[in-house]
Amino acid sequence: MPLPRLNVHRHDHTTRTLITLAGEIDLATAPLVRVALVECVHDGIRTTDVDLTEITFCDASGVNAFLAASGLATESGTILRLHHPPPIMARIIESTGSGVLLHEFHSVRPASRRFPAAAGGAR
Repeated sequence: MPLPRLNVHRHDHTTRTLITLAGEIDLATAPLVRVALVECVHDGIRTTDVDLTEITFCDASGVNAFLAASGLATESGTILRLHHPPPIMARIIESTGSGVLLHEFHSVRPASRRFPAAAGGAR
């Protein structure tokens, strides 16, 4: 059996996480995406950002994994945001009415990523 063509890395910062995906999301690798996103909810992560910069291919099973994870996030009161999808993937997400998942931020590197301060500022 060939190895999956997808690398999944999770970088936690308290109740936020950045998941970076690299490679192909298809029928064989979509379960890896599903598991990574479900684990975030179960681990108490409140905001999950997914960097798709290095995704080279995503079929319907991959899009379905993100849609299912979005539903779970909504049910659990958490946030799931997708960043920097390939153009074709962005068009598919938009055409399904799921464009709310798409979000851009300036830096996706965990070491340089700034998380916004809590509402109301420091006391």
